Amino acid sequence: MRFHVSQHSSCKGTHLSAMEFHSVLHDARNNMDSHSSVQQKQLVLLDARNMYETRIGKFQTPNVETLDPETRQYSDLPAWIDDNSEQLRGKHVLMYCTGGIRCEMASAYIRSKGVGFENVFQLFGGIQRYLEQFPDGGFFKGKKFVFDHRISVGSQDVDIVGNCLICRSSFDDYSSRCRCSYCRMLVLVCYNCQGKAGVVYVCELCQKQGKGDKPLLLIQDNQINADFLPDSSEAIEIAKGPFSGHIKPLSELSVRDGNNHRRKLRILCLHGFRQNASNFKGRTSSLAKKLKNMVEFVFVDAPHELPFIYQEHSHQPPHVSMDWASEEATNLAHSFKESPPPLKDCKKRFAWLIAPKSDCLEEGGWKIADVPFDPLQYQQQTDGFEKSYSYLKTVISQMGPFDGILGFSQGAAMAALFCEQQQRCGGVLDFRFAILCSGFSAVSGECSRKLIKCPSLHCFGNGQGHDRQIACEASRKLVDLFDKDCSVVIEHDMGHIIPTRSPYIDQMKEFLMRFL
Repeated sequence: MRFHVSQHSSCKGTHLSAMEFHSVLHDARNNMDSHSSVQQKQLVLLDARNMYETRIGKFQTPNVETLDPETRQYSDLPAWIDDNSEQLRGKHVLMYCTGGIRCEMASAYIRSKGVGFENVFQLFGGIQRYLEQFPDGGFFKGKKFVFDHRISVGSQDVDIVGNCLICRSSFDDYSSRCRCSYCRMLVLVCYNCQGKAGVVYVCELCQKQGKGDKPLLLIQDNQINADFLPDSSEAIEIAKGPFSGHIKPLSELSVRDGNNHRRKLRILCLHGFRQNASNFKGRTSSLAKKLKNMVEFVFVDAPHELPFIYQEHSHQPPHVSMDWASEEATNLAHSFKESPPPLKDCKKRFAWLIAPKSDCLEEGGWKIADVPFDPLQYQQQTDGFEKSYSYLKTVISQMGPFDGILGFSQGAAMAALFCEQQQRCGGVLDFRFAILCSGFSAVSGECSRKLIKCPSLHCFGNGQGHDRQIACEASRKLVDLFDKDCSVVIEHDMGHIIPTRSPYIDQMKEFLMRFL
């Protein structure tokens, strides 16, 4: 869900400087007479951040009620406001977040509810500006969560607000490796508990949903580098959609026993343009076999269904690229007919991004191609992101968690867009890493000014002309969107494919080993 505010942006809450915000809390703490206490009941603090942020630091003031929505991500906040509006009605609401940005939309959303929701105030510059003014912490206790490699930043105040998820001891030092095994949200786990073998981390929100009793797919450490033997029981599933039932629940996935276990990496796979989950699974079967002791691939169809394409009879058939993953070649290879084959003989084709005003069909159908296949058509496929983003969020909610995302061609462009959107919204990414193969950038220039801080592996042709779909320069532009400190680039001498021979597969294994 997103914030939808019909009124002008001036509807947002009144800005309070760090000093003004502090003064309000100071007065609330010091006014203890009965008349003032009644007034203080009309004042509430609202933390607009997510649970993993509030667990290590928050404003604490006597006589002032503090509301913590305990959201997993920022997009969950509107629903919380709707469900808890009576706690805000008629109150003076003091909002705060990390840098003040999230409060802009959230405060406007509250005020848009009308009578009883007029008095909304927000800390200008957020906690960051407040701690600059009050380096001793002031009324802010604990640490401030930050979205970079530091994870958290403390003030001169040494109080510890957080607690270890396992033993409940005082602890507030996040590790990027300690995440909920179900939703991938960061969790606090003390150093002693981090060293315990076989412990599965389940965040408070997933515990409330009863997810802690579901076993996870595990792998022994000594199997990671084992010889790769055929395994017909490999848990690689295909999903036609978020409610199709094709994905096995985590409770049904096999578990390998041993003294020291590690869960296989679950990777969500996004196919290219005019492909589907089924043929992408087939095209990556060799990759899945080479990585079978490390990963579990999950495949889904994109949400935009495309019409089938054929060409009328021609004496001179056009040249068609024979790259195995050529998005249009599969259909055009059979296009030298005067009429198309029956629909029942064809598998549906899908896309993550489509051309503006495209004639995507709600149900499959046939379309005569206007021109031969254009390898640069991906440059015109700029619409449809919102639908695909919402669809993937549902997939993650229904079938997750996932450790990583793998995208091929247009799927790689969509994976990058998804990560960029989540980072821009200020939340923790749903994926620990991204693998982008033969991809290109669909991120706008305005959005690309801030590097995507998601560990990434980029795999594409080296420019010798073998990839006739996506030029190597287009793939290099995609690399430039990601933080180079946590990116790995593999350039190969093959075509529009994901290579599975050495040394390329060895480099991919080395990258994945970081997350096991």
